[in-house]
Amino acid sequence: MNLPAFGLGTFRLKDQVVIDSVRNGLELGYRVIDTAQIYGNEAQVGQAIADSGVARDELFITTKIWVDNLSKDKLIPSLRESLSKLRTDRVDLTLIHWPSPGDAVSVHEFMTALADAKTQGLTRAIGVSNFNIDLMQRAIDVVGVDAIATNQVELHPYLQNRKLAEFASSQGIALTSYMTLAYGKVLSDPVIVEIARKHDATPAQVALAWAMQLGYAVIPSSTKRENLASNLLATSLRLSDDDMARIATLDRGERLTDPDSLAPAWD
Repeated sequence: MNLPAFGLGTFRLKDQVVIDSVRNGLELGYRVIDTAQIYGNEAQVGQAIADSGVARDELFITTKIWVDNLSKDKLIPSLRESLSKLRTDRVDLTLIHWPSPGDAVSVHEFMTALADAKTQGLTRAIGVSNFNIDLMQRAIDVVGVDAIATNQVELHPYLQNRKLAEFASSQGIALTSYMTLAYGKVLSDPVIVEIARKHDATPAQVALAWAMQLGYAVIPSSTKRENLASNLLATSLRLSDDDMARIATLDRGERLTDPDSLAPAWD
């Protein structure tokens, strides 16, 4: 499957805030919505989609299986619960949100269960999130490289994750960049600001365009309609080779998401 390049993230958005964000996004033309079991907002996302009147076939919905639900007896029932909350009979992409802490559930067990969910028609595609190279290889060994649509990872100008990106590219697996704006840190970066000024664009548009130009999918979130509209314009921004080279120099290995209880040994 071809992974959509641009979508709407819902991390940290709850209750009416997420309903408004998804509603505004859909009104503005977003058609890719990214959520997760642990976000606690699947029901609100489902409500916003139902209220929007946008046909299900026009949408690409992603959710993620939380670590408590990775075992073979829990994964599919938990996905069915997610589908119920999202008011749909299938999602377009289901990801393993984080690898099982301490390998409590083996990669073989949860990837086999995830592949079974696809066979049952509960999800059109499957993938992983927050996997290092070793875990990606283990997942490939279970389901085959063609079955893995993406690895969704923290990736932004300050954490360019080149080693992982090179491995994913060598396998033909797409990367999805989350936190592409580094919690807003890159928006005041002098290099990004200067490139934005040159293109009559916003710093956010530049960071998002940079990631997409490298071949990554992006899923920025916002609670403000004007920012949602502005971010969408990143899809038509083309950066020069010089712009891309300058942003490449910003990499400093600055990881912002590294929970001790969940994180693998990063590459």
